[in-house]
Amino acid sequence: MIVSIHQPAYLPWLGYLHRIAVSDLHIVLDHVQFEKNSFINRNKVRTQTGWCWLTVPLATSHRFGDLAIDRVQIIDDPRWARKHWQTLRQSYARAEHFARYAPWLEELYQRPQHRLAELIAEMTAWQLEQFGIRTPLVYSSQLGATGAKSELVLNLCREVGADVYLSGPLGRDYLDESAFRRAGIEVAYHDFRHPVYKQIHGEFESGMAAIDLLFHHGPDARSILISSTEAAVR
Repeated sequence: MIVSIHQPAYLPWLGYLHRIAVSDLHIVLDHVQFEKNSFINRNKVRTQTGWCWLTVPLATSHRFGDLAIDRVQIIDDPRWARKHWQTLRQSYARAEHFARYAPWLEELYQRPQHRLAELIAEMTAWQLEQFGIRTPLVYSSQLGATGAKSELVLNLCREVGADVYLSGPLGRDYLDESAFRRAGIEVAYHDFRHPVYKQIHGEFESGMAAIDLLFHHGPDARSILISSTEAAVR
């Protein structure tokens, strides 16, 4: 069984979804310390003048160093949600398939949001459905694994019965591959090759939130994403 592990991400990019797609099981690493200025609560979307960040504002003041991702609260101010929806609508209204996905997103942004993990879980589940990705997800906060960095990853893999751990490329810098081999678990690396596709705003810009591909190519988004599989896993 191929297992991948990653922290939750707001409006994740295509590489995030692709690693889930080529796994048999994905573990959402939600019990570890929240990282400021990471992709956990922000991501990039394309606008008429380039890309911009969409960032979910969090109630983290004086709490860094002791704040697990699954306990992070969103600030009680609906202006951020209105701004995110307005940015998406203004940036992608002319995209061929925007109207297909707009109602769900508009309704989501109109609802009060309190916990970041819950918002991300709902958005990720919806995006996986739109891309036809059926890989099951489990959450590290519901498992019993302990440790840090390589040890934690190995313990999570052991707990779910992994045969192969599919790591992101940065895993080459910290994973103790010998420990995985002793545990009978192979380590593979996900070197995602970003697809190039037509966008409405000038030259192609890679690394945008995955909804960028959905808005532009609709039902064909899955085949465009999966076309990157050949060179992704090494």
